Amino acid sequence: MMRLVKYGLMYGNLFQVSSPSLVGRYNRALEHLTGKTTSLEEFHVDISGFSPEIGDELGDPLYLNPNGCNRQFILLSTAQKTAPLLNASFSTSRSILRRFIDDNEEQLFALSIRDAVVGELVNTVYAIRSPRDLFDIRTIDVEADTVGAHAEASDELSDKIHRFMTEPDGWWDDVLIAEMVELSKHTGDIIRTPISLSSESFEQGNFYTNHYGGLYIFRQVKQTACIASKELEGQHDLPVKSVLDLNDRKAIASFLKRNRLVEPILKGRDADAEGILRQKLDFIVIDTAANSGEDLSDVSRRDLRTLKRKYHREFPDEYHALDDVLRRMKKRGGQQWPEPDNPAYFYLLRSKNHRDKQLVNQLLAELTPLDFRQLFICHKDAFYSHYQGWSEAKKTYAAQFLADEYMVDKVGTREELFGPEPSMHDEEPDFGFGRHMGPWGAIPRDDDDDDDDDDEDDD
Repeated sequence: MMRLVKYGLMYGNLFQVSSPSLVGRYNRALEHLTGKTTSLEEFHVDISGFSPEIGDELGDPLYLNPNGCNRQFILLSTAQKTAPLLNASFSTSRSILRRFIDDNEEQLFALSIRDAVVGELVNTVYAIRSPRDLFDIRTIDVEADTVGAHAEASDELSDKIHRFMTEPDGWWDDVLIAEMVELSKHTGDIIRTPISLSSESFEQGNFYTNHYGGLYIFRQVKQTACIASKELEGQHDLPVKSVLDLNDRKAIASFLKRNRLVEPILKGRDADAEGILRQKLDFIVIDTAANSGEDLSDVSRRDLRTLKRKYHREFPDEYHALDDVLRRMKKRGGQQWPEPDNPAYFYLLRSKNHRDKQLVNQLLAELTPLDFRQLFICHKDAFYSHYQGWSEAKKTYAAQFLADEYMVDKVGTREELFGPEPSMHDEEPDFGFGRHMGPWGAIPRDDDDDDDDDDEDDD
């Protein structure tokens, strides 16, 4: 894994804590939350203040995430907002933290000058004992204050100032005035520098959790579902229409289509669909060649063509299916859109532009693991898990490719692969072959499935 760290593909963009003052503030915050301290004089933290170095020191990678349920956080600086969230139990946690920091940036900046800000992402569930508990999480509240409770004291001082200004005898209330003076010594001038933090509730709609091997919970769609990365053991009475796992390809395809969550990667006249598919084919070639002991250092396009000829008979079904798609794209053939049992099916899809775009692309990445680039971009935990089982040749190639081809232009690559971010206006689809046409002919229309009462065979 050190190869990934070297290239900035793992533990990248963390906030460095090296000054004695920041280390001291972190230790006070850590002891306040967990009763523990660190002896490290330098370390790095993510957006929540979690440090992988301290996790190793304490032997507890969940020291800020007890039970994997209510994430605690330590903010030393608002600069942490650009850092990733490590060991995330829920896909929504980082976006909630980022929004909280953005909404309170001035106040957090003022507070963090004097003390660390500590807090928690609070929900009504404190431990996950069964998958059913995950559906009881509806909203996430952010509670935060400094270790010295400056925000709480500021709120108390504001109340006393209001009493002083509005009560008829406030000007002669010596006790009230004395209390205001003492509180101001702790808070500073809250008139010029307000330090009250807004308390918000964030909706937990559709989300991914790493509990039970990974679950995708879609409950804010027409046809609800829970999709498990691994088969769920036992019977679970979950409040969704379908409980699926990644082997239920036909049922997942139907779920995505009925809820209008995906579109072909071919959408848009400017999309380089052919180039994207060729790149996916290259990744499969690399996988097969690496497993056969090939040296993949400094692989050129010519080398890839040689490897394709050499291992053509050994390529998995995904390669031959995608290669067939590519040939038909060039011919503008009349074949029908492939069925979900076609190995190429999910490699041809990406999420539509909607609020769950990242979640759907993450699910598609798990369904297409041979595309290591999408796996890294959309589901890093799954990428790291697969990476550990790869040959050294594939590890080297993948790390070098991601460092050279993705890290240098993250935004451009993501837009090329997944399209632009959601806009206010959705246009009718045109895939470059005429409206509602693809390389295999007419593409099934979404509105063919408006009737929610039509059930399909999920076997």
